Amino acid sequence: MDGMVPAHVADVAPWRDWTAAADDALRFLHAHVGWDLWMVTRLVGDQQVVLRVWPDHRVRPGTQVPWAGSLCRQMVEGNAPRMATVTAIVPAYASYARQPLGTVAAYVGVPLLNRDLELFGTLCGVSSRAKPRSATRELTVIEAAGRTLSTLLAAGMEPPAPPSSENQG
Repeated sequence: MDGMVPAHVADVAPWRDWTAAADDALRFLHAHVGWDLWMVTRLVGDQQVVLRVWPDHRVRPGTQVPWAGSLCRQMVEGNAPRMATVTAIVPAYASYARQPLGTVAAYVGVPLLNRDLELFGTLCGVSSRAKPRSATRELTVIEAAGRTLSTLLAAGMEPPAPPSSENQG
């Protein structure tokens, strides 16, 4: 073998950077788990900033929401589970279900951690319609995607700087 990767295995080559890994994770989750919108966010001060999103026409990178009013904060702080197939029946989510992106009827989120185990941001998915309880079977897949992104952060892959802000809070 001369060191060249055959074309039929190029689809599993390492990602060129953290952004490509995040984009692939979001596309994979959208295709295989479903839900309306998938995002990778970063906590910057008291704002949750959208870094990457899929489908990309739903919200723009750089969109900010106040961390204090976010569903992800409730999940990270342990006030609510990582997945709520019906946000209306989870008290910590019910009071925050009306978001700048619209009403969130189902939510899933996984914290993203840096090499020092500090909170970087989140990998999260939302749906405007409640999901069946069976959707909880997908949580381990979502957690694995989040852990992969955290591992890449810990290994030194640099995420993009937060895009210019567009406050929607």
